[in-house]
Amino acid sequence: MQSENPLFADLAKLLGSAAGTVAGMSREARESARERFREAMGGLDFVSREEFDAVKDMAAKAREENEKLAERLAALEAALAAKAKK
Repeated sequence: MQSENPLFADLAKLLGSAAGTVAGMSREARESARERFREAMGGLDFVSREEFDAVKDMAAKAREENEKLAERLAALEAALAAKAKK
């Protein structure tokens, strides 16, 4: 029969509780960091992907319309200049 050494039993209990404490501290630190990150990001004003895509499409259409209007203005100015020369 093997006898138990109280020193080893106490050391095993101490190491077991220390491991549990370290794991608990790790979980608590991780949750605290996540909460701080959420608070920091909550103050920023982000847009959704759908909103971004909608504004991007609107900008592209506005750019195309601007190019068409620039061409039309150039044609009108050329016609006005030709009329002024006559």
